[in-house]
Amino acid sequence: MAELTVHTQDGEILLTVDGSPLVHDMIRHLPDSPDRPCGGKGVCSQCTVMGRGEFDPAPDEKGRIRSCRTRLKGRGEIWLPKKNQLIAIESRTTPFDGPLSPLAEGYGAAVDLGTTTMVLELIRLQDGKNLATVSCENPQRVIAADVIGRIEHAMAGELFLLEQWVRGRVDQMEKEALAKAQLPGEKASVRVVAGNTAMLYLFTGRNPAALSAAPFEADCLFGMREGKDIFPRCAGAFVGADITCAVLSSGMCKKEETALLIDLGTNGEIALWHQNHLSCCATAAGPAFEGAGISSGVGSVPGAVDKVWVENGKLAFSTLNDAPPCGLCGSGLIDFVAALLDTGALDETGALDEEAVLAESVILTQQDIRQVQLAKGAIAAGIQTLLSKEGISLEDVSVLYIAGGFGSHLNMESAVRIGLIPGELAKKAQVLGNASLGGARQILLQKEKKEEARRIAENALCMNLAACPEFSDAFVECMLFE
Repeated sequence: MAELTVHTQDGEILLTVDGSPLVHDMIRHLPDSPDRPCGGKGVCSQCTVMGRGEFDPAPDEKGRIRSCRTRLKGRGEIWLPKKNQLIAIESRTTPFDGPLSPLAEGYGAAVDLGTTTMVLELIRLQDGKNLATVSCENPQRVIAADVIGRIEHAMAGELFLLEQWVRGRVDQMEKEALAKAQLPGEKASVRVVAGNTAMLYLFTGRNPAALSAAPFEADCLFGMREGKDIFPRCAGAFVGADITCAVLSSGMCKKEETALLIDLGTNGEIALWHQNHLSCCATAAGPAFEGAGISSGVGSVPGAVDKVWVENGKLAFSTLNDAPPCGLCGSGLIDFVAALLDTGALDETGALDEEAVLAESVILTQQDIRQVQLAKGAIAAGIQTLLSKEGISLEDVSVLYIAGGFGSHLNMESAVRIGLIPGELAKKAQVLGNASLGGARQILLQKEKKEEARRIAENALCMNLAACPEFSDAFVECMLFE
């Protein structure tokens, strides 16, 4: 019998289990359980906690263990620090000002089911008024930061757990929104749930095996209703209903001009509208821009470095809530890399002179730089490939729509400096905020939008970048810092 005493900010918890379990498996249901962005592969160290007792491997010289790779062999105890809550989850959307023809009567909810964060908007359907907005971290982050890791765990027998976590959290968000609106006895009569394809699989408890191996073709693209939940249609296995809703929210498919939309989240989706045709792709950008997989990476928590600049030849920075620095969020990461390029500490190949220290708990390692190169290279190469396939150049694009929370806080100059966004496009950028949520709200308030969203997804051409030689060549080039 293994026995683990967990010290939290609220007291002690005693956990017992047979065998020699991984520490993280024992504690992941606790409120302050650390995330494991790498999915338990032991490469990010962000699930490290202080420990003492019978562990394998034993705690290091500072008393630390990596909970995702350490087994409890008998009696032990660990200390969980208070988990900081995200404070900058993007819920701003493009206002909806069209005529109302809601999907139902009473109250409705628009839901953005993101890989990292989730947002629910409670709306009075008779007049379209937003009564309350509730946001939170996706609880599945405890399992893995990206959908690939979650798919692996779902196929390993944890599908029901993943479903219950996220579905239960959405139900709780609805209750919280109703309470904020002083409607505790009411319920939403309909919910429009937008998310990437994998997230919708996990929310509905579907086996994601089809998304895990070639040819990566989803056996369900949604565009349906289950109970009170409406799921907009996905365009493909890795271009989900969140992009359908973002495109819908932007209105780009109703215009003659050539337009590009980028969601700079974990999956890095890109959509190009040209000559009445929509083409899309998803890039393996990874969670670096969300702060995951980076040695000092954090989400948008108090103390996260959100801006970095060069002042009198030295690095300066600001933090969220002006709190003591605790790590780098996505916008700070991009700024930091750009500043290192400006000072010459980082060269065009990505070679770092030495570990870059911004503050005691805020550093960038060579491995961190490689993660940024992989992420920004994938996005930039995806843009190049989509344009090349349509036979057009950057100059032919009239507008660049930036969707997603990370994009809302991005310093465009830094994005251009590191090669994430081409300079020719940056000057044409329009920030949409949470466009997935905005599209879900449109469907909720105007039933004709449900059919429009279906047409957008069905008519979109999803490009498989893995099978595209142009992408491979562009990716190698885009890994460099110009």
